[in-house]
Amino acid sequence: MTIKIGNAPCSWGVEFAGDPRNPDWRTVLAECKNAGYHGIELGPVGYMPEDPAELGDALAENELELIGGVVFRPFHDPSQWDDVLDGSIRTCKALAAHGADHLVLIDSISPRRAPTAGRPHEAELMGDDEWSGYRDKICRIAQIGTQEYGLTVAIHPHAGGFIDFETETQRLLEETDPAELKLCLDTGHTHYAGFDPVSFMDIHIDRISYMHFKDIDPAVKNRVITERTDFYEACGQGIFCNLGDGETDFPAVRQKLIASGFTGWCTVEQDCDPEGATSPLDDAIANRGYLKSIGFH
Repeated sequence: MTIKIGNAPCSWGVEFAGDPRNPDWRTVLAECKNAGYHGIELGPVGYMPEDPAELGDALAENELELIGGVVFRPFHDPSQWDDVLDGSIRTCKALAAHGADHLVLIDSISPRRAPTAGRPHEAELMGDDEWSGYRDKICRIAQIGTQEYGLTVAIHPHAGGFIDFETETQRLLEETDPAELKLCLDTGHTHYAGFDPVSFMDIHIDRISYMHFKDIDPAVKNRVITERTDFYEACGQGIFCNLGDGETDFPAVRQKLIASGFTGWCTVEQDCDPEGATSPLDDAIANRGYLKSIGFH
């Protein structure tokens, strides 16, 4: 079994490149290394240097491999296509420059869907025409990533976007080419959306190219769903707890991956407030220790 464990800048609270609260990118690289990881994601494009030489030197200095990157942009908004395309191409170029493999597509939080995060039976659905255009935009970026840059592209269901709940995730997988669009399964967001990641793995394990390891505090989850709390406020309230402290059955996840012959990266993503009460380094160390304790070495 060759499963490698990485981390991501969002575990240090980095969600948007221009957020003045973000820690320095060099600090994130150094702390990722010191916490015992050997790989890291790019984070939002523009956060880390887009000069390949500058970032390459820093990765080498910290003995880190660049795993992949996330395009967290409004695929659901036709008027924002230029923004989606810009973020996607810049991310592709950065990943290709460093030999990274994983391009992860996430439909960013929509004002139409944010109020019903965690409540699939209340959520607004797209009509057929809107869905068709939306799906085609995702497919277009997947084609660019695979055909022009040689990347492995995956869709990532995410709270507050239009690829969130189990039914729409399955619909997108059914309507897209497995050769061009894989699945990045996030163990925390699936619970947030009301479905079990382990059961979902039983159905779609052959489509999973990449995993995001995230745990979720069931008490906080139930409260923020009931109170209709904003997603980022929920992160600040600790909805995504340290691995092993929430409801995700990581030993079962590990067994599913081993049984399927999965190889490659699984990345810890503990979305948090950059000015939160806990130390990202302490959390990163604790998460690495937990994963080792259940056999992810």
